[in-house]
Amino acid sequence: MIHKHAAKRLHYDLRLEVEGVLKSWSVPRGPSSNPADWRLAVQVEDHPLDYQDFEGVIPEGQYGAGQVIVWDRGTYRNITDDPSHPAPMSQALADGKVEVLFEGTKMKGGYALIRMQSQRRDPSNWLLIKLKDEYVGSLPEDLEEQGQSVVTGRALQDLRGSPRRRP
Repeated sequence: MIHKHAAKRLHYDLRLEVEGVLKSWSVPRGPSSNPADWRLAVQVEDHPLDYQDFEGVIPEGQYGAGQVIVWDRGTYRNITDDPSHPAPMSQALADGKVEVLFEGTKMKGGYALIRMQSQRRDPSNWLLIKLKDEYVGSLPEDLEEQGQSVVTGRALQDLRGSPRRRP
């Protein structure tokens, strides 16, 4: 699932369910369906599974304060190494290379998450890259064209003034 999150800066939070938690990456520019667009994805702390349903306002003074909507939701399939015999997700994450097939409302097709290996860079920095398949170009370049929640149809600006606590 992907949250659209207007915290200090607008970003998208990619979350994959792995071994009972949501492994999470902050994607500042949002996902792209163009394989030439490599997007920074900063791995952040794991989130509990019930966070996948959160939509609302995180109050000022709390970590991640700002509006949050469920921008996309769906399932994924691990296709790391060989789609018929994928590496376990925990192993793929430890190795720093994950390939998944998204079956979401907005995001579809194959994507890779690859940990950046430079000694000078933070080990939490990954790249999110669209794999070449029939879904190349399926997302608009301006993600605002698909800016509403897939759950409620609301946009971020619809949430102002309606605080709700995080689970």
